[in-house]
Amino acid sequence: MTTTTAGAKPGMHLGRTTRSRLTDTVVWIVLAAGAVFMIAPLVWMLSTSLKTKLEVFALPPVWIPEVPQWDTYVRMWTDSFVLDGIRNSLIVSLSVTVIGTFTCSLAAFALAKMRMPFKNAIFIGLLTGIMIPFPTIMIPQFVMFSKIGWVDTLWPLIVPAIFGNIVMIFFLRQYLSSVPDSLVEAAKIDGASYWQIFWRMIMPIIRPAVAAQFILWFMAVWNDYLAPILYLNTPEKQTLQVVIANMNVEYATQRDYPLIMAASVVAVLPILVVFLVFQRQIIESVALTGTKG
Repeated sequence: MTTTTAGAKPGMHLGRTTRSRLTDTVVWIVLAAGAVFMIAPLVWMLSTSLKTKLEVFALPPVWIPEVPQWDTYVRMWTDSFVLDGIRNSLIVSLSVTVIGTFTCSLAAFALAKMRMPFKNAIFIGLLTGIMIPFPTIMIPQFVMFSKIGWVDTLWPLIVPAIFGNIVMIFFLRQYLSSVPDSLVEAAKIDGASYWQIFWRMIMPIIRPAVAAQFILWFMAVWNDYLAPILYLNTPEKQTLQVVIANMNVEYATQRDYPLIMAASVVAVLPILVVFLVFQRQIIESVALTGTKG
């Protein structure tokens, strides 16, 4: 003899299953449409980089070039400053993120686990800095760096950032809030210094969060345009984003959009590779931080 759940109506379970499948289908369609809108510009950029000048302006639009113009990428290396831009962007991005990640980790550890006077006030003071947009301070900052002779060098892009990123400090401090204070106290009783506690105990704990923030910060610095265009004038010293912007001014009048798109493809590739390789760490770290606060 079969038993049924008290109060359950015939077909109720079937109706819920049907509604669930319908909801999943609608969500899938919406996400698929969003994915198409996100990917289409990247596909068009790659396609345009391989077209002839006539195919760029052809109607109806040509998605797949008849004969891919691979020589456009050869011209990009020889006729522009893309290689110098990549070198400068790497210097700025790696130096800022590597040194800055270390200083941010130290600051987050101090604000989360060390006993120091007014540390909450210091932390709130740091957070208020997020509300100050860069355009507000860029003129005084430019005047200051021009007086010490740093204009048209990479130093204004590196030095202010290596002392820490407020968003990263906040992120790591929230991550450390889940670590019991008793662990730090026990290590101090055993004779460990704060440096030993930080390097041997705290860093392994916050490594996933550090990895996620390192990647996001690298992507932000790599794509930065406002600060480099403000400080860098010499083409050989400009970062990749500024080089591409200058190419847009120089080659757009010649309708050489394939060359501009080729440089844009090269600029996007490192970001795509980094995100595709480390997307699991980024998502997991953000999810863990959101549940631990």
